[in-house]
Amino acid sequence: MLSYNTPISVNGQNAGPAGGMSARLPVKSLGNNGPVNGVSSNDAVSGTGRHVGKEQHIWLVTGPAGCGKSTVAKHLADALQWPYIEGDEYHPPANIAKMSAGIPLTDADRWDWLTQLREASIKALDQGNDGVVLTCSALKRKYRDVIRVAPYFTPNLHLHFIYLDASEEILLQRVLARQNHYMGANMVHSQFEALERPTPAETDVIPIDVSRPAEMVMADALNQVLRTIDAIQKDQSQ
Repeated sequence: MLSYNTPISVNGQNAGPAGGMSARLPVKSLGNNGPVNGVSSNDAVSGTGRHVGKEQHIWLVTGPAGCGKSTVAKHLADALQWPYIEGDEYHPPANIAKMSAGIPLTDADRWDWLTQLREASIKALDQGNDGVVLTCSALKRKYRDVIRVAPYFTPNLHLHFIYLDASEEILLQRVLARQNHYMGANMVHSQFEALERPTPAETDVIPIDVSRPAEMVMADALNQVLRTIDAIQKDQSQ
């Protein structure tokens, strides 16, 4: 049985920036509102069925509060014409109440939330989309491993993480400038205390420096995504 405390390797993925930029953006598939090849989201996770055929992708944009996850993820989803899933919208009311009160979430608070995000991503792919873009802080490796279960029984599903990296001081300034968001500035420090930055061993993670202007960050992220997808397409065609 999978332990949330045990790192796992899925499909031997390597999301490094090898390969050239594709001349054509992968676009959202149309006209298929049901499960792909009869496979439901539960089947995809449990192993009772498999997607067969086209390559599919989950791009998870991660990082602490204030790093710009929503901005980058929306830009990617718009450019790729893929569904966008805002992780914050899947928090149960109890989690939001705790964060609004400045109380850090525990591991127990996060497990069901992370599982829901994984299932929502698979559901979007079951509807015929070539990919989905998801936001989630995923501060610890064991949180990222919960999402890594998604392609475990589906070889043509590729999971990638984009880690938005910046110093605590920079992110604190950005959170202080935000309005009408339940994640207060006092939560930034607690997130950095919990943060486990991805290591080189997590080969499905692409780090992006977000201390730069937003336009540069978004362009860099999209370039990395296109190069990675292009490399996978070339590899599968050989």
